[in-house]
Amino acid sequence: MKIRDMFAAALAACAIVSLSSLPLQGQVGKSLTVVDANLAPEADLLKMPHMTQDLVSKLVAQRKTAFFNSIVELNAFLLKNGLTATQAADFYRHAFIHVNLNTGTPEEIILIPNAGKRMVREFDEYRPWKSFAQFDKEIGKYVKDDEVQRLKQYVFIPVNLNTATDEDIFSIPGAGKRMVREFKEYRPWKAKAQFEKEIGKYVNAAEVARLWRFVVIEIE
Repeated sequence: MKIRDMFAAALAACAIVSLSSLPLQGQVGKSLTVVDANLAPEADLLKMPHMTQDLVSKLVAQRKTAFFNSIVELNAFLLKNGLTATQAADFYRHAFIHVNLNTGTPEEIILIPNAGKRMVREFDEYRPWKSFAQFDKEIGKYVKDDEVQRLKQYVFIPVNLNTATDEDIFSIPGAGKRMVREFKEYRPWKAKAQFEKEIGKYVNAAEVARLWRFVVIEIE
């Protein structure tokens, strides 16, 4: 390996170490036109492309049993119940299940409208994602700012339960003031079982599981 290549590799390694040591500033991407499909009211769903009363009724009934854990799961449900892949893609311009930027699979990312294989590659390349400032910088190398903001609607960086600000917690769909208070009250968080026990005092198991998707416990 040439000295120049060795030097470049060393710089890249340092950058990775430096990034991984940065504090997590997780949030859910700001919605512009896309809502959380797990929470959208029935009346709103009926206004979305290809949503019949029968399909919406089945979707809402499914949510009462258990929320969709991923967009792949929702996609399978929609296709099973009669939508084509193109029709589902139209629906995803209005409602979606957020993808975790740090763990999302290619199968999840490719379902983001117009993300394509390029974003599958770029989302993976810049892991670990620590903040949306990082997202703006890195994804902004490939697309314009309005497209960066559009893509943000579909993703999230897990919110650190032990350090998250009120703003971070509020970004979680459906969290509200009560969860801001409870998330902070039970600090320090040590384990998922603790989260299930304490937050389970206020909401049912399905909602605990839905909220858990958006958070992470980092202990210094």
